[in-house]
Amino acid sequence: MGRGGRQVQALCRLIPVPVFALVDCNNFYASCEKLFNPRLRDRPVVVLSNNDGCVVARSAEVKALGIPMGVPWFKIRDDARRHGIVAFSSNYALYADMSNRVVDVLSGFAPNLEVYSIDESFLELSGLPLPEGGLVVYGAGIRQRIADWLGLAVCVGIAPTKTLAKLANHCAKKGLAGADGVCDFTAMNRDELTALFERIAVGEVWGVGRKIEARLETMGIRTVRQLRDADPEAIRSRFSVVLERTVRELRGISCIDLEEVVPDRQQIMVSRSFGHLVTDLEELEEAVASYIARAAEKLRSQNSMAGALQVYVRTNIFKPEVPQYQRGVTLPLPEATADTRILAGWARRILRRIYRPGFGYHKAGVMLLDLRPAGNRQFSLLDGQGGTGDARSDRLMAVLDGINQRYGRGSLRLAAEGVDRAWRMRRGNLSPGYTTDWAGLAVVRAV
Repeated sequence: MGRGGRQVQALCRLIPVPVFALVDCNNFYASCEKLFNPRLRDRPVVVLSNNDGCVVARSAEVKALGIPMGVPWFKIRDDARRHGIVAFSSNYALYADMSNRVVDVLSGFAPNLEVYSIDESFLELSGLPLPEGGLVVYGAGIRQRIADWLGLAVCVGIAPTKTLAKLANHCAKKGLAGADGVCDFTAMNRDELTALFERIAVGEVWGVGRKIEARLETMGIRTVRQLRDADPEAIRSRFSVVLERTVRELRGISCIDLEEVVPDRQQIMVSRSFGHLVTDLEELEEAVASYIARAAEKLRSQNSMAGALQVYVRTNIFKPEVPQYQRGVTLPLPEATADTRILAGWARRILRRIYRPGFGYHKAGVMLLDLRPAGNRQFSLLDGQGGTGDARSDRLMAVLDGINQRYGRGSLRLAAEGVDRAWRMRRGNLSPGYTTDWAGLAVVRAV
């Protein structure tokens, strides 16, 4: 065979355009907790929300027991004792670090990657060499490498559109169509896909929530096949262009591109429930200053400034028997800024305006609004420093962020954030920082 023939043969072995893979970690939070504690290998494990309130993640063993997602922890304590369920507080630092490691592994499989959520990523496979055995082999290779290198289990869905890739991932998890951790829709013909889609409820389609599902059912659309075969124009007129795009994607027409660059946030919000009811203004000020520090850190990470600030407080709306109060105020700032000190000062002014004594506050939050690029700074004629104050602020904030990135968030903070911070949310079952804290490193002892 001549050189040209070999080139043509090589091109024929490339993955066609377009093809997407969705890689989703199985029971991600619970799996991270099990990973560093071999005694939990076959134990039922749940992860709880802020203040150890509700179940937000379940291991396969817990799902088999019929424990629903979102159930308050106090309601299943008896079941937990009876079945030996182990509960953990949310360890966000651990989950984020393991998520980054998964992404690092995936980046070795495809140059174009979109991190969709903490446990899901899209890969664009178009134009890559097609392995012997097809794309199922490719997906199996992803699963094996993540299992070998990180000890986590993932499922892979492969299809010509992102919506279909999400659906293929669902099939991979549920073992539909003979899938065993990897489901490749590109290897199935239309009749096979039609038979499969007829068995899947329309609510499993990416972007079809409960409200849309209920409206679709009134139109007689209850399965994925029925939505795929619906008139796109009619769907657009009854719903939106987004759902019309979903119909076309279910037909194999790629309408949603890979987002390799995460767009800047248009607003940044930080809010938390307190570990106990807070009545004291000073404690509220500490909490709000702490939230501002976190929001400002996010603001600077995308090289933006905020032109407005909102602060709100509220009592526990789930306890109607106690006095209720909630209030929030939004304040346009005289100058856009990303300086934690300035933002905290304005937040304190707002808080003092909305605070009312005699109430037990359950939650507070801050929101940075009117975000704009830091390079578009407009200096005040009343500054009197010719902009040099902003340069000093930038250098100081860079030092603050650098120290906290190196030694851990909160290593250097405003005095206004407090020291004891008794208002912090409860995390009584927090696991060690196995990958983020030297003191949390797993220890192996010979017996």
